[in-house]
Amino acid sequence: MPATPGESASDGLPPSALLLAFLLSLGVTVSNSFARFAYALVLPAMREDLAWNYTQAGALNTANAIGYLIGAVATRMVIRRCGNRALFIGGVLATALAVLATGLTRDLGWLGFWRLASGVTGAAAFIAGGALSGNVVPARPHLGAVTIAIYFGGGGIGFLLCGVSLPLLLDAAGAAAWPRAWVWMGVAGLAMFGASAWAATAIAEPNQAPEGPGSGASGLAGLGAGVFAYLMFGLGYIGYMTFVIAWMRDHGASTAAVVAVWLTFGIASLAGPWAWGVPLRRWVPARVLAAALGVLAAGAVLPLVGSGIAVMLASALLFGGAMWNIPGSVTSLAKRARPKHAWGATVAAFTIVFAAGQIAGPVATGFIADRFGGLAIGLGLSVAVLAVGALAALAQRDVVHRDDAGREVPNRGDTGREVPNRGNTGRAALNRGNTGRGGPTSPG
Repeated sequence: MPATPGESASDGLPPSALLLAFLLSLGVTVSNSFARFAYALVLPAMREDLAWNYTQAGALNTANAIGYLIGAVATRMVIRRCGNRALFIGGVLATALAVLATGLTRDLGWLGFWRLASGVTGAAAFIAGGALSGNVVPARPHLGAVTIAIYFGGGGIGFLLCGVSLPLLLDAAGAAAWPRAWVWMGVAGLAMFGASAWAATAIAEPNQAPEGPGSGASGLAGLGAGVFAYLMFGLGYIGYMTFVIAWMRDHGASTAAVVAVWLTFGIASLAGPWAWGVPLRRWVPARVLAAALGVLAAGAVLPLVGSGIAVMLASALLFGGAMWNIPGSVTSLAKRARPKHAWGATVAAFTIVFAAGQIAGPVATGFIADRFGGLAIGLGLSVAVLAVGALAALAQRDVVHRDDAGREVPNRGDTGREVPNRGNTGRAALNRGNTGRGGPTSPG
């Protein structure tokens, strides 16, 4: 039975659903932690061994971001035809292979190609997996926010694995060992592919819905403020994530300090779905998005206050704990505003905007660092952009999918509680979903 208003959504999550969401989240470990964020850990060694400046270092991550944009556009074009499951499985496999191939060359051109390729395939896996994660328990839509949060929290697994192994490897074997780091991540990614692919085959395909009148839009109408907030997230977070370890190394941080900070990222990411439990259950997705962006900005500003280990750990705790709630809240926003078969295409549309933002982030931060002799101004710009995104998210109104008659589709929403709908009567009517209690609410 659905949870009551005072009941935790996670209380009703079956163990099998928890397992599926967790195994599916290994795809995020491959597509995001290995293919994108681990670059920050390997970057200092690559810069030293290959004699790069900050602009070159940022450009290589921009190649990954360009690939992510291409992948998001392509995914939006084919997701209804191919299905979320096939795109997720193929995307995770191809991303793991691209990560492995990154460690098999020292040529800047080929490194850029494999970073681009991992962005293309990683975007497909990330988007399709997000749609699948909202359908882990299709008979209980109020649990969707929890399973989505678990899926995106899977990035913390990669943070933990990379945070322990990569700094120790590079510290012991020297900067020239960076190719081995990519190969190890590629092999681990192939192992995780098997588990995540099995989970994807066990989840019902959200795309299964008839075309025609009433099939619902998959665009971004009515979601403009949320779209702008997600663009600001793409611009702001990637500068921090690309250069935070380089910032620490430039300020004399030891390998132990780097490991501690990256482990804190991972632990905070894994704990995020539980730490944010009340907002995920009780707030509309746009409010969660605003709060997460605000916490992210607070975490990003701390390195500018001080570079000591206590400050950096606090920064990692805030940043890691909030970061994965942002794509999660955007997925919940799409899930609440669109019919089920349009979830993937709507998330892909959001991701296109996000990817465009993160293309500029690394190069802009790197260019500013080279121009002004340090990372402080570039990181400060990231903080400002994230704060603007938080303010924009506050302006996003709550959008609920309606049928052809203008009635809210029976749905307990993505807040884990019954959503009041005042309609035209001025009195709150509860939308009780498919429980058999209460009829459809009046048109708003």
